[in-house]
Amino acid sequence: MRAVIPGLPTPHPLADQLPAVYLDQDFLVRFLGALDEVLAPVLLTLDNLPAYLHPRTAPDDFVAWIASWVATRTDEERPVNQRRAVVASAVVRHRERGTRAGLAAAIRVETGVEPEIAESGATTWAVEHGGALPGSAPPWVRVRLRVADPERFDRARLERLVAAEVPAHVGYRLEILAAEATSEDPGGPA
Repeated sequence: MRAVIPGLPTPHPLADQLPAVYLDQDFLVRFLGALDEVLAPVLLTLDNLPAYLHPRTAPDDFVAWIASWVATRTDEERPVNQRRAVVASAVVRHRERGTRAGLAAAIRVETGVEPEIAESGATTWAVEHGGALPGSAPPWVRVRLRVADPERFDRARLERLVAAEVPAHVGYRLEILAAEATSEDPGGPA
């Protein structure tokens, strides 16, 4: 929580704004000094407002607040640099959401691992409004992560991430494999 920092100097002392005739008034100088102590944090915050609003330079406790502005969630258990990266990339990620590139970027930010993504990769439409869609195979996505230690990843968390990133009508399969494991399976329906 933000609080007053004791002894914080003001960038614009009020006593310096007084005409010289009032500077010998002890009460007035002390009164303005007390106001300076109250106003210093406000003036310094306003002077540095752009730094407070940028994810790279904002104070740590502001990063979650900025994340709420861009509809992004930052978990407190993540390192602060990773939280800052999530907020900084939020707009680009929203623009790419629902695409293969967007899914890969979300997984990279979450895990630090480059995913292998295979998808059915087709589009379809009905000739008449409300008509049946042509074809029979439902769309699918397979996400494969090759990591040194598969047990260290929170599978449920990754499942939630993938489910949130792929379009609602697309089925998906998440595979977390040991880095040395290989598979000849080229993919397939989820």
